[in-house]
Amino acid sequence: MPPASGDKRRPRKARSGTAADRARLVDYETLARFRYELRRFQAFSEAAANRSGLTAHQHQALLAIRGFSSREPISVGDLARYLLIRHHTAVELVDRMVKLKILSRSVDARDGRRVLVQLTKEGELRLRRLSRVHLEELRAIGPTLTKILKLLYLHCVRII
Repeated sequence: MPPASGDKRRPRKARSGTAADRARLVDYETLARFRYELRRFQAFSEAAANRSGLTAHQHQALLAIRGFSSREPISVGDLARYLLIRHHTAVELVDRMVKLKILSRSVDARDGRRVLVQLTKEGELRLRRLSRVHLEELRAIGPTLTKILKLLYLHCVRII
């Protein structure tokens, strides 16, 4: 709408396309393919964990403990943060994993309020086996994921 007579406001600069134009620039097919490939990998991961006698959460916990702790025990609170779960959920998860003898827990000598967890030999063994099959799967799907990510990157550069 043109400014009313006597209105001294400056006219707005034209944007580079309307919201509808920008929506048409979204590459829905590539986004859908990316989400599909992620879900396929997640399904693969869950099945591999189940075949090894673990749940997907237990596998992820083993990986988080080993990956973020460099063999030093970590607290249950840290584990909850790494897994993006609540503290009491992490406590229940640790309880089940201790029963499976894949984790051990101890009280922090410096702070008796903290409970520390670390992988047992059995936990290390299961994680090593699972990591091997996961890396093989990632090698197989890597070219597809790389192609999709390149397309998404190029698309983002175009619309920015």
